[in-house]
Amino acid sequence: MTKHWMLGGDRRVSRLGFGAMRLPARGWDGPAGDRETALAVLRRAVELGVDHIDTAAFYAYGDLSANELIRTALRPYSEDLVIATKVGPRRGPEGWLSEAGPGDLRAAVEENLAGLGRDRLDLVYLRVGLMETRDEPIGERFAVLAGLREEGLIRHLGLSNVTAGQLAQVRDVAPVVAVQNHFHLTRQDDLDLLAECERAGIAYVPFFPLGGFGLPDDERIGRIAQRHGATVAQVMLAWLLARSPVTLAIPGTSSLAHLAENVAAADLVLDEEEVAELNALASQKD
Repeated sequence: MTKHWMLGGDRRVSRLGFGAMRLPARGWDGPAGDRETALAVLRRAVELGVDHIDTAAFYAYGDLSANELIRTALRPYSEDLVIATKVGPRRGPEGWLSEAGPGDLRAAVEENLAGLGRDRLDLVYLRVGLMETRDEPIGERFAVLAGLREEGLIRHLGLSNVTAGQLAQVRDVAPVVAVQNHFHLTRQDDLDLLAECERAGIAYVPFFPLGGFGLPDDERIGRIAQRHGATVAQVMLAWLLARSPVTLAIPGTSSLAHLAENVAAADLVLDEEEVAELNALASQKD
């Protein structure tokens, strides 16, 4: 199993990266994270070989912002570091406000550029909706981002929380190098889109790779973890990397201990029988 992926054909990244969502707060409603710990986690992630960080300007809580934390901890940035961000949802002080329209996207991109302290964004996802997937037209919004790519503000484009139909809508507008959807060991209902990404050479980047709301309590996962002297979280991440050659995992944490645990999962190799057993787990969970 290869440990790296060529994003867009020109940016080599490790297939196990880091998601910054939990740095400003443990959840959308808090509690707030600890600034110094967040900075230490980011610096340690890079020390451990993480070269792909996923963020967004709307990953913020109170005075803490994931983008500002990344800028403070890691700037000047290594040439090998890829920072991906998302635009689409807009969040106000009391929660979500609305979904950005075509006329709002330039400002959203510029907000990410300023927050991260960059002249060009490595990868920008158009995030469609919040959690629910809606099969609605996205061509006009994607075309705005494609224009910003032509201007040189964005290197590569991706889509998040989309259907196969929405991917098909925009692939003639500009290249899509990554899709970020909800997918993990016990939620495998996006297999058709994953297969399309495999055919097209598009990275598939699951959000909530560890479930998002607590690890599953399943004896089958636990048995495999025990066999390898690993944790359930490590098995779930190793399975994602084994499930398809195009998957990139971006587990997030605000804990130095969990960070080390997650990064170590890149070295956990599951055999074919274990992968097959885990592939079938979602359909058997009820």
